[in-house]
Amino acid sequence: MMHMTLYWGKKVTLLFDCWKTDSWPSYFISLLACFLFSAFYQYMEDRRLRFKALAASRTARSQPSPIEAPLLRSKGRFKPAKFASAILFGVNSAIGYLLMLAIMSFNGGVFLAIVAGLSIGYLLFRSEDEEVVAVDDPCACA
Repeated sequence: MMHMTLYWGKKVTLLFDCWKTDSWPSYFISLLACFLFSAFYQYMEDRRLRFKALAASRTARSQPSPIEAPLLRSKGRFKPAKFASAILFGVNSAIGYLLMLAIMSFNGGVFLAIVAGLSIGYLLFRSEDEEVVAVDDPCACA
């Protein structure tokens, strides 16, 4: 039976039927995995945003000014930077949704491990984002 309220305990099923904890060591290893996965999400988000900013700065240098540009521009040819940015966005979205599903196990320890991992990851990898990107979305699944 799946829990529908927040509970505390060592018996958790995370994401897959084969990822079950039944002892304290397996529970703490699972919490550590959730913590590291959350921090990795913030690292990947930082890489994606920096890559997007780098690609945008290169595109801005090669594009004509808005006054010289026609009103309706064609999209042009395929750009590898856009493709790579889309791939990174997809990976980050998948990681974010997996973290959300892990939190939906309703285990208090899993919830705290993921929130702590996101916070520490933000502190380590994204605390200087203000100078890179103006829009900041703190949602883990965005």
